[in-house]
Amino acid sequence: MEGVTTTETTEQTPPALTPAKAWAMLRDGNGRFVRDEMEHPSQGAARRAELSVAQHPHTVIFGCADSRVAAEIIFDQGLGDVFVVRTAGHVLDTTVIGSIEYGVNILGTPLVVVLGHDSCGAIAAAAHTLATGEQADGFVRAVVDRVIPSIVNITSSTGSLATLDPDTLRREHVRHTVDMLHGYSAALADAVAEGRLAIVGVEYTLADGRARLVEVVGDVDDTPDV
Repeated sequence: MEGVTTTETTEQTPPALTPAKAWAMLRDGNGRFVRDEMEHPSQGAARRAELSVAQHPHTVIFGCADSRVAAEIIFDQGLGDVFVVRTAGHVLDTTVIGSIEYGVNILGTPLVVVLGHDSCGAIAAAAHTLATGEQADGFVRAVVDRVIPSIVNITSSTGSLATLDPDTLRREHVRHTVDMLHGYSAALADAVAEGRLAIVGVEYTLADGRARLVEVVGDVDDTPDV
């Protein structure tokens, strides 16, 4: 972000990570979480003291605010490992994009993850509004209004929300969010074009704890699971 000054990148700067390496670290951490073999890294007093000088997270994770989808836990990461931004339904606004750009341009993270999940109330509310015309109360409507563009084309083409698999809506919202980040932010698009960043979409399943790759912009040496 132009005009922002920071000392965070001047102290103890680690070797640059590739997007593929950052994704491999998350994928391996999620595997440990699924197997109930978490290592709980980077959580001791020494790590806490180290981070008082500088932070160098390897990934920006933009996820839903749902209490069941805590990014550091489901990917078995610790203090200073991931730069986390969360909103209900992982909906974007300018401050969210600015926060993500900060993680990439100032902190030097090579990977941005958009993290969706099943049983998402924001997606269910958006589907309900499209089906009935009923609006959510209060400022919850602002969240719903930002989910609707992700799924409206699917609902328009099928003609019936009742026949749609909820997984399809969730996946489309994740993919649409990835596309919006890449399309709206020139800074992120430039980083992808230069090969120093990838933006990926991931969907998390509450019951089994698995995080599956569903969309990739850039190169992480992996293919989407669906």
